[in-house]
Amino acid sequence: MSIARQVPFLKGHGTENDFVILPDPDGVLELPADVVARLCDRRAGIGGDGLLRVVRSARHPEGRALAEEAEWFMDYRNADGSVAEMCGNGVRVFARCLERAGLVSAGDLAVATRAGVRRVHLAKDGAVTVQMGRAVLPADEVTVTVGERSWPARHVGMGNPHAVAFVGDLGDAGPLREPPLVAPAAAYPHGTNVEFVVDRGPGHVALRVHERGSGETRSCGTGACAAMVAAARRDGADPATDGVPATYTVDVPGGRLVITERADGEIEMTGPAVIVAEGGLDPDWLAG
Repeated sequence: MSIARQVPFLKGHGTENDFVILPDPDGVLELPADVVARLCDRRAGIGGDGLLRVVRSARHPEGRALAEEAEWFMDYRNADGSVAEMCGNGVRVFARCLERAGLVSAGDLAVATRAGVRRVHLAKDGAVTVQMGRAVLPADEVTVTVGERSWPARHVGMGNPHAVAFVGDLGDAGPLREPPLVAPAAAYPHGTNVEFVVDRGPGHVALRVHERGSGETRSCGTGACAAMVAAARRDGADPATDGVPATYTVDVPGGRLVITERADGEIEMTGPAVIVAEGGLDPDWLAG
């Protein structure tokens, strides 16, 4: 693509999980991994935990099959430029961006992702609820290790992979500058997100997360859902089996999310989504 003018961008966050947002409705931007990593660089770029490209499903090769269900496809990339299947906070911010641009109104909409279509509700009070699909609970016995300490973990799939470890204190996870060691490696052939979870009270947990390809982040929507499911099963709740919905409050360093697992097994996540800035990228810088 020949860039002759500034490329518009926005910056947004969901519970301080922040994103560079590129409106690209016709799918004309070329975004190799090194360009994404430069955009997400917090010193030399705009800075973000990841990048959201807003593109019509019909104009993206991975979205075309979903175009009849959802007009818009969320092309999500991790901060290192790698491709990711899903991002729960990202879906909320993605929907807020569409609303800000006048492309959707408050109410219900569908967003296509690499993990399938996600149904979203934009409430008039500003909250955004996403139907996150059903959790997948492989039977793998998984261990998470930081330094010399290890914990058993629950393998949870939320369209992307998670290892959820219950710890005594969130400080037990250490500085999280490097990815925690997760074993066996075969359980996560493409790497995983790791959640360290503590109890705050009945139906109330808090977590820290190391996101695959991004490092420790202030929040992870799919990670909050994975933590909720792991906590519910530990506490003896299984809504799809017992028919009783379960709701947990999940505190993350950047705020609070409310996660409900319905009686049909569908998981709903509710939280804020904020657009904080918009502008134009220098075309010479973007071209490298």
